Amino acid sequence: MKTLSQILLIDDEVHNLEALSLLLTNAGYQVQTAPSGEDALGILRKTNFEVVITDLFLPGVSGIDILKKVKEDSPHTNVIVITGNASAESAVEAMKEGAFDYVTKPFNFEKLKIVVSKAFEKSRLVAENLYLRQQLRGKYKFDNIIGNSLAMQQVFSRMEKIIHTDSTILILGESGTGKELVAKAIHFNSNRKDKPFVAINCGAIPAALLESELFGHTRGAFTGAVADKPGKFELAHNGTIFLDEIGTMPMHLQMKLLRVLQEQEVERVGSSKKTKFNVRVISATNADLEEEVKSGNFREDLYYRLNVIPIALPPLRDRREDIALLCRHFLEKSCQEMTRPLMSLSRDAMVALEGYDWPGNVREVENVIERTVALTDGETIQRDDLPQPIGKTADGKSLQIIHPRVSAEGIDMARIMEGIERSMIKEALDLAGGVKARAAALLTINRTTLVEKIKRLGLNL
Repeated sequence: MKTLSQILLIDDEVHNLEALSLLLTNAGYQVQTAPSGEDALGILRKTNFEVVITDLFLPGVSGIDILKKVKEDSPHTNVIVITGNASAESAVEAMKEGAFDYVTKPFNFEKLKIVVSKAFEKSRLVAENLYLRQQLRGKYKFDNIIGNSLAMQQVFSRMEKIIHTDSTILILGESGTGKELVAKAIHFNSNRKDKPFVAINCGAIPAALLESELFGHTRGAFTGAVADKPGKFELAHNGTIFLDEIGTMPMHLQMKLLRVLQEQEVERVGSSKKTKFNVRVISATNADLEEEVKSGNFREDLYYRLNVIPIALPPLRDRREDIALLCRHFLEKSCQEMTRPLMSLSRDAMVALEGYDWPGNVREVENVIERTVALTDGETIQRDDLPQPIGKTADGKSLQIIHPRVSAEGIDMARIMEGIERSMIKEALDLAGGVKARAAALLTINRTTLVEKIKRLGLNL
């Protein structure tokens, strides 16, 4: 996203135009001037600006005419109008037409600088929102699974390769990483998409009832079995069964599950009749099944039966590039569900969100954004609106440079500068949670430049 930082300044009073142009240029902005509304329209046809400042009372094409034209052609450009103290009605009219703000003559330049700064900040937020929205509509989304990190692109690539097979899949990942979403995406993009998708959380059902839930039972098989009941495998016939938290399954059921998978037939509790089925099996766990096998808590033969094609979902702390996308996605979702105008995240809020480790992963992001939207007034979420400890992430930290003193013996300037550069890069990466793009932004250099410096300095990161 390229920030223009350009202002179009329009005023028919030449001395005002020159004075304001000089002051804004000295404040760090690129300023283009127009002495009339007609000249301004000609410039606007050729160049886009983030901010336009115009006097309301211009001969011929008025400031209101300029405002309407800008909002028609470039709705995200912010227009600041200048008016006299006695022109309150004109200022109100301008605000109704979409002006960002207004200043009155004679005006305080410091106040004008604040208004201009806020206008650029809003433009930046709008640009970021549009950029993230374009990403969400593009290649960074597989159904409702979102990510532009290399790790998630590899997950998407594997999913695309296996959706049209019937291979058994084992999804590995921490709680909240979206294992069931992946299972559903595979099913609903497969040849079985018109058939049932049946999910069961093996860890949420008491062991005494899990066998009946999986394989079904006959009437009278046990107390409370008042009628025949098909199990999940029968219900999923020709479709997909999703066995979530498979690592919690009791050992005696593991043995029966293995036999069911091998024979492709199920026997209800209380019956000797066998029923054939055809299902695709997708299982998931947040446990380390290899360690569970070594410790004797999980059958090795069942593990190999389930682990035909593994899909490992990375925790969010290892794919921080995706945090902004996820926040944007859940922000739109929450605002829509609460019938609120679309909100945005301030720069400080996004820094805090990207710096947090997210132990609850994507599910925690969704919950935090939903809570913040519900409790925040206004259109922009600030760092202080975020729940703790997220709002305190990286608080009080700043990049510091230690300046060495020159002694009588002199100093090794190259060595000192390399040490300062090395220290700054390490601290920027620490502040950015290891995200090179964010660290480069903190250092105000390009990401490619940062990568080259890391290689040159031999930093082991």
